[in-house]
Amino acid sequence: MGNLFSSFDPQTSIMGINLSLNWISAVIVIFVFPQVYWLAQGQMAATVNMVVKLLSKELMAVFGSFCIPGTSLLFLSYFFFIMFSNFMGLFPYVFTASSHLVLTLSLSLPLWLGSMVWSLVFQFNSMMAHLVPSGTPGALMPVMVIIETVSSVIRPFTLAIRLAANMIAGHLLLTLLGSQGSMSIAMLSVLIALVLLLMLECAVACIQSYVFTILSSLYLNELLSVDMTKKSL
Repeated sequence: MGNLFSSFDPQTSIMGINLSLNWISAVIVIFVFPQVYWLAQGQMAATVNMVVKLLSKELMAVFGSFCIPGTSLLFLSYFFFIMFSNFMGLFPYVFTASSHLVLTLSLSLPLWLGSMVWSLVFQFNSMMAHLVPSGTPGALMPVMVIIETVSSVIRPFTLAIRLAANMIAGHLLLTLLGSQGSMSIAMLSVLIALVLLLMLECAVACIQSYVFTILSSLYLNELLSVDMTKKSL
Protein backbone atom coordinates (compact mmCIF):
# COMPACT_ATOMS: atom_id res chain seq x y z
CA MET A 1 0.00 0.00 0.00
CA GLY A 2 3.03 2.24 0.18
CA ASN A 3 2.92 2.83 -3.61
CA LEU A 4 -0.84 3.34 -3.79
CA PHE A 5 -0.52 7.13 -3.96
CA SER A 6 2.70 7.17 -5.99
CA SER A 7 0.79 8.08 -9.16
CA PHE A 8 -0.26 11.33 -7.46
CA ASP A 9 3.31 12.36 -6.61
CA PRO A 10 4.44 15.31 -8.76
CA GLN A 11 8.10 14.70 -7.92
CA THR A 12 10.40 12.88 -10.35
CA SER A 13 13.79 11.64 -9.22
CA ILE A 14 16.59 12.03 -11.79
CA MET A 15 20.07 11.03 -10.62
CA GLY A 16 18.97 11.53 -7.03
CA ILE A 17 17.55 15.00 -7.69
CA ASN A 18 13.83 15.50 -7.07
CA LEU A 19 12.23 17.58 -9.81
CA SER A 20 8.57 18.45 -10.31
CA LEU A 21 8.64 17.35 -13.94
CA ASN A 22 5.33 15.52 -13.73
CA TRP A 23 3.50 18.85 -13.94
CA ILE A 24 4.51 18.95 -17.61
CA SER A 25 1.54 16.68 -18.34
CA ALA A 26 -0.76 19.58 -17.41
CA VAL A 27 0.57 21.89 -20.14
CA ILE A 28 0.86 19.41 -23.01
CA VAL A 29 -2.61 20.51 -24.11
CA ILE A 30 -1.12 23.87 -25.12
CA PHE A 31 1.00 22.11 -27.75
CA VAL A 32 -1.60 19.56 -28.87
CA PHE A 33 -4.86 21.40 -29.48
CA PRO A 34 -3.46 24.28 -31.62
CA GLN A 35 -2.17 21.70 -34.10
CA VAL A 36 -5.77 20.84 -35.04
CA TYR A 37 -6.17 24.16 -36.83
CA TRP A 38 -3.07 23.57 -38.95
CA LEU A 39 -4.23 20.19 -40.24
CA ALA A 40 -6.99 19.13 -42.60
CA GLN A 41 -10.46 19.06 -41.09
CA GLY A 42 -10.61 15.46 -39.92
CA GLN A 43 -12.76 13.63 -37.42
CA MET A 44 -10.94 15.08 -34.42
CA ALA A 45 -11.40 18.67 -35.60
CA ALA A 46 -15.07 18.01 -36.38
CA THR A 47 -15.60 16.57 -32.90
CA VAL A 48 -13.89 19.53 -31.24
CA ASN A 49 -15.98 21.98 -33.27
CA MET A 50 -19.18 20.14 -32.31
CA VAL A 51 -18.27 20.27 -28.62
CA VAL A 52 -17.42 23.97 -28.91
CA LYS A 53 -20.81 24.73 -30.49
CA LEU A 54 -22.71 22.76 -27.85
CA LEU A 55 -20.84 24.38 -24.97
CA SER A 56 -21.25 27.83 -26.50
CA LYS A 57 -25.02 27.33 -26.56
CA GLU A 58 -24.95 26.20 -22.92
CA LEU A 59 -22.92 29.23 -21.88
CA MET A 60 -25.14 31.62 -23.82
CA ALA A 61 -28.15 30.11 -22.04
CA VAL A 62 -26.43 30.72 -18.69
CA PHE A 63 -25.32 34.31 -19.28
CA GLY A 64 -28.06 35.47 -21.64
CA SER A 65 -27.98 39.24 -22.15
CA PHE A 66 -25.31 39.68 -19.45
CA CYS A 67 -22.62 37.88 -21.46
CA ILE A 68 -19.39 39.88 -21.69
CA PRO A 69 -17.42 39.45 -24.97
CA GLY A 70 -14.80 36.73 -24.55
CA THR A 71 -16.47 35.08 -21.56
CA SER A 72 -17.41 31.96 -23.49
CA LEU A 73 -13.82 31.57 -24.72
CA LEU A 74 -12.58 31.61 -21.13
CA PHE A 75 -14.90 28.82 -20.05
CA LEU A 76 -14.29 26.80 -23.21
CA SER A 77 -10.58 26.93 -22.37
CA TYR A 78 -11.40 25.76 -18.85
CA PHE A 79 -13.41 22.84 -20.20
CA PHE A 80 -10.82 21.55 -22.67
CA PHE A 81 -7.91 22.05 -20.28
CA ILE A 82 -9.60 20.11 -17.47
CA MET A 83 -10.87 17.37 -19.77
CA PHE A 84 -7.45 16.91 -21.36
CA SER A 85 -5.79 16.77 -17.93
CA ASN A 86 -8.34 14.18 -16.79
CA PHE A 87 -7.77 11.99 -19.85
CA MET A 88 -3.99 12.30 -19.59
CA GLY A 89 -4.20 10.79 -16.12
CA LEU A 90 -5.84 7.65 -17.53
CA PHE A 91 -2.68 6.71 -19.44
CA PRO A 92 -0.22 4.44 -17.61
CA TYR A 93 2.61 6.20 -15.78
CA VAL A 94 1.19 9.66 -16.56
CA PHE A 95 0.74 12.12 -13.73
CA THR A 96 -2.86 13.24 -13.06
CA ALA A 97 -2.57 17.00 -12.65
CA SER A 98 -6.30 17.52 -12.06
CA SER A 99 -6.18 15.33 -8.94
CA HIS A 100 -4.16 17.97 -7.05
CA LEU A 101 -5.71 20.88 -5.22
CA VAL A 102 -2.80 23.03 -6.40
CA LEU A 103 -4.15 22.91 -9.95
CA THR A 104 -7.87 22.83 -9.21
CA LEU A 105 -7.64 25.77 -6.81
CA SER A 106 -5.53 27.64 -9.37
CA LEU A 107 -8.48 27.33 -11.75
CA SER A 108 -11.38 28.08 -9.42
CA LEU A 109 -9.92 30.63 -6.97
CA PRO A 110 -8.75 33.38 -9.39
CA LEU A 111 -12.07 33.44 -11.22
CA TRP A 112 -14.07 33.61 -7.99
CA LEU A 113 -11.72 36.18 -6.44
CA GLY A 114 -11.78 38.38 -9.53
CA SER A 115 -15.57 38.36 -9.73
CA MET A 116 -15.86 39.10 -6.01
CA VAL A 117 -13.45 42.05 -6.24
CA TRP A 118 -15.33 43.39 -9.28
CA SER A 119 -18.63 43.12 -7.42
CA LEU A 120 -17.26 44.79 -4.31
CA VAL A 121 -15.82 47.70 -6.31
CA PHE A 122 -18.60 48.37 -8.82
CA GLN A 123 -21.78 47.05 -7.17
CA PHE A 124 -21.12 46.97 -3.45
CA ASN A 125 -24.64 47.90 -2.33
CA SER A 126 -26.31 45.42 -4.65
CA MET A 127 -23.96 42.66 -3.57
CA MET A 128 -24.65 43.28 0.11
CA ALA A 129 -28.39 43.37 -0.55
CA HIS A 130 -28.08 40.06 -2.41
CA LEU A 131 -27.02 38.40 0.86
CA VAL A 132 -30.59 38.75 2.14
CA PRO A 133 -33.18 37.04 -0.11
CA SER A 134 -36.36 38.98 -0.71
CA GLY A 135 -39.15 38.16 1.73
CA THR A 136 -36.82 37.09 4.55
CA PRO A 137 -38.27 37.87 8.02
CA GLY A 138 -36.35 40.46 10.00
CA ALA A 139 -35.46 37.99 12.75
CA LEU A 140 -33.78 35.65 10.24
CA MET A 141 -31.80 38.30 8.37
CA PRO A 142 -28.57 37.98 10.45
CA VAL A 143 -28.66 34.20 10.06
CA MET A 144 -29.28 34.43 6.31
CA VAL A 145 -26.37 36.86 5.90
CA ILE A 146 -24.03 34.38 7.59
CA ILE A 147 -25.35 31.45 5.54
CA GLU A 148 -25.10 33.32 2.23
CA THR A 149 -21.61 34.60 3.06
CA VAL A 150 -20.31 31.13 3.94
CA SER A 151 -21.99 29.68 0.85
CA SER A 152 -20.26 32.24 -1.35
CA VAL A 153 -16.84 31.87 0.28
CA ILE A 154 -16.67 28.08 0.01
CA ARG A 155 -17.64 27.96 -3.68
CA PRO A 156 -14.11 27.85 -5.16
CA PHE A 157 -13.06 25.24 -2.61
CA THR A 158 -16.05 22.99 -3.31
CA LEU A 159 -15.32 23.21 -7.03
CA ALA A 160 -11.66 22.33 -6.51
CA ILE A 161 -12.30 19.52 -4.01
CA ARG A 162 -15.09 17.98 -6.14
CA LEU A 163 -12.84 17.73 -9.19
CA ALA A 164 -9.80 16.44 -7.29
CA ALA A 165 -11.80 13.92 -5.22
CA ASN A 166 -13.50 12.40 -8.26
CA MET A 167 -10.20 11.98 -10.05
CA ILE A 168 -8.46 10.50 -7.01
CA ALA A 169 -11.27 8.02 -6.25
CA GLY A 170 -11.34 6.54 -9.74
CA HIS A 171 -7.57 6.29 -10.03
CA LEU A 172 -7.30 4.59 -6.65
CA LEU A 173 -9.85 1.96 -7.72
CA LEU A 174 -7.93 1.36 -10.95
CA THR A 175 -4.68 1.01 -9.00
CA LEU A 176 -6.20 -1.42 -6.50
CA LEU A 177 -7.75 -3.62 -9.18
CA GLY A 178 -4.60 -3.52 -11.27
CA SER A 179 -2.42 -4.60 -8.35
CA GLN A 180 -4.71 -7.55 -7.57
CA GLY A 181 -5.02 -8.80 -11.12
CA SER A 182 -1.83 -10.86 -11.22
CA MET A 183 -2.61 -12.53 -7.88
CA SER A 184 -6.25 -13.27 -8.58
CA ILE A 185 -7.48 -16.65 -9.77
CA ALA A 186 -10.35 -15.13 -11.72
CA MET A 187 -8.17 -12.85 -13.85
CA LEU A 188 -10.82 -12.57 -16.55
CA SER A 189 -13.33 -11.06 -14.15
CA VAL A 190 -10.72 -8.61 -12.89
CA LEU A 191 -9.85 -7.63 -16.47
CA ILE A 192 -13.52 -7.05 -17.30
CA ALA A 193 -13.91 -4.97 -14.14
CA LEU A 194 -10.86 -2.91 -15.11
CA VAL A 195 -12.22 -2.24 -18.60
CA LEU A 196 -15.63 -1.24 -17.24
CA LEU A 197 -14.03 0.99 -14.61
CA LEU A 198 -11.82 2.60 -17.25
CA MET A 199 -14.91 3.36 -19.35
CA LEU A 200 -16.53 4.86 -16.27
CA GLU A 201 -13.45 7.00 -15.67
CA CYS A 202 -13.62 8.30 -19.24
CA ALA A 203 -17.21 9.34 -18.61
CA VAL A 204 -16.26 10.93 -15.28
CA ALA A 205 -13.43 12.85 -16.97
CA CYS A 206 -15.90 14.45 -19.38
CA ILE A 207 -18.65 14.99 -16.81
CA GLN A 208 -16.38 16.62 -14.23
CA SER A 209 -14.93 19.05 -16.75
CA TYR A 210 -18.47 19.96 -17.82
CA VAL A 211 -19.67 20.34 -14.21
CA PHE A 212 -16.69 22.52 -13.28
CA THR A 213 -17.22 24.76 -16.31
CA ILE A 214 -20.98 25.18 -15.93
CA LEU A 215 -20.87 25.76 -12.16
CA SER A 216 -18.11 28.35 -12.57
CA SER A 217 -20.17 30.15 -15.21
CA LEU A 218 -23.27 30.05 -13.00
CA TYR A 219 -21.36 31.51 -10.05
CA LEU A 220 -19.91 34.26 -12.23
CA ASN A 221 -23.26 35.05 -13.81
CA GLU A 222 -24.91 35.31 -10.39
CA LEU A 223 -22.44 37.99 -9.31
CA LEU A 224 -22.36 39.95 -12.56
CA SER A 225 -26.11 40.01 -13.09
CA VAL A 226 -27.08 41.24 -9.60
CA ASP A 227 -26.66 44.93 -10.35
CA MET A 228 -28.04 44.72 -13.90
CA THR A 229 -31.14 42.88 -12.74
CA LYS A 230 -31.83 45.46 -10.04
CA LYS A 231 -31.41 48.31 -12.52
CA SER A 232 -33.82 46.70 -14.99
CA LEU A 233 -36.41 46.46 -12.23
